[in-house]
Amino acid sequence: MVTAVITGASSGLGKEYINAIISQFPTVDAFWLVARRKELLKEIAEAHPDKTIAAVSLDLCREESLDLFEQLLKENNPEIKVLVNNAGFGKCEDFFSSNRRSQTDMVGLNCTALTGVTRLCLPYMLDDSLVLNIASIAAFAPTPRMSVYAATKSFVLSLSKALHDELRPRGIKVLAVCPGPMDTDFWQVANVPEGKSRLIDKLPRVTPKEVAEASLRAAKRGKLVYTSGFFYKVYRLLAKLLPHGFLMEFTEI
Repeated sequence: MVTAVITGASSGLGKEYINAIISQFPTVDAFWLVARRKELLKEIAEAHPDKTIAAVSLDLCREESLDLFEQLLKENNPEIKVLVNNAGFGKCEDFFSSNRRSQTDMVGLNCTALTGVTRLCLPYMLDDSLVLNIASIAAFAPTPRMSVYAATKSFVLSLSKALHDELRPRGIKVLAVCPGPMDTDFWQVANVPEGKSRLIDKLPRVTPKEVAEASLRAAKRGKLVYTSGFFYKVYRLLAKLLPHGFLMEFTEI
């Protein structure tokens, strides 16, 4: 059965990828939706009765969850057409006074889990399949007060670029998705509700639906990096040209 695997699938961007894949990949019959909130995954499954949807409730911050995921792959032997590594979170806080666990969990989920899930899925991926790794515009330059988050997304961007080249002979296309701020639960988890950050409040928003649909099209074309909107494309260019020490004067949240 041709399958799509989506982590962080219970809401926001992850949920939008389900609809986008259904629209753009009619041959995908099954979805593995990986997230902690099983009740939300079940609601999504009920909304798509014509698809085979497996609600895989795992906390990918835990190493044993990757072991369980590996076992599921071995037992079911899926034919994976699309892998979307969307699970991740950020925290906006001063590093010195931050909670140690929240910072190390961020690295664990955003980097270790993404790396592990990708490596585990590769043996099951079909020719001409896609891997979409969700990074962020924060990957382009360090972001004070979201220092660890930006560093993890820089890791995702670098890994994706290398895998894009390394996996090309196998017919697997890898895309780093680097969207700007979206109206999702991310900001509540990050402790940046509306009105708390003048920088975030002023930045143009992109919609999860637009990002999911456009990034899938970009991945099919073999693009290396997807960034949504003219404003963020300019920022991506400036981050290549200007010293990061200068940019950080403007990017602190």
